[in-house]
Amino acid sequence: MDPTELNRFKELYQRHLRLLKLQGKSDKTIDAYSRAVRRISEYFDCCPDQLTLEQRELYFAQLVESHSWSTVKVDRNGLQFFWKHVLKRDWQWVKIVKVPKVRSLPDILTLSEVDQLVGATRKLRYRIFLLTTYSMGLRLSETLALQVGDIDAKLKQVHIRRGKGHKDRFVPLPDLTYRALRALWCKHRNPCWLFPNPVGSPERIQRATTHMARGSAQAAMKAVVTQCGIKKKSRFIPYATVSQPICLKTA
Repeated sequence: MDPTELNRFKELYQRHLRLLKLQGKSDKTIDAYSRAVRRISEYFDCCPDQLTLEQRELYFAQLVESHSWSTVKVDRNGLQFFWKHVLKRDWQWVKIVKVPKVRSLPDILTLSEVDQLVGATRKLRYRIFLLTTYSMGLRLSETLALQVGDIDAKLKQVHIRRGKGHKDRFVPLPDLTYRALRALWCKHRNPCWLFPNPVGSPERIQRATTHMARGSAQAAMKAVVTQCGIKKKSRFIPYATVSQPICLKTA
């Protein structure tokens, strides 16, 4: 891009980010929608506000060949937001690309398979993380975000905040999971997080202001799944799916 066009792109891009935040989009959505704008700009090496319908059709034709339908759908939604809210123009998304509807169900891990995964996880924080996620049927992000104040020991329930759809809910807290979480907390004693960022000395972990990284949790869980030889395509990564709360023999 020439300097003038680059400056125009930067202004539109910052407005795109600002409007996404003002509409209450999650950080994950903001990242995905902004990536869509950057990708199409890099593809044509120009500010996307001048792209014609034919150019957008060409872009998506190439995107379908090189990326998954999931990526295509996210890019379509991100660019549709950009056209509608930033450029204030009609996006005509149906004419450009319509992602096929695919309804698939995840494989469900049996209780013995979950028991096997928990038993094979060596590090205590990951073992308890796995136990917590599966015993209460939580999403990975929900387990990571658990705070000390979310645990109600008397009512034996956990307050899940801003789950899917930004909705709160309460889930039952199994006795074994409660004991495991308490044992883990007694080791790090972080005043906020049940799964604090484990980087650094015990003193730094106790003072950590962020929870354990999503990537490290996923990597640890993928490793133990591979180690156990489980081939199911479960939504354990990034989502945990169980048919009912579980009660394992060991933590």
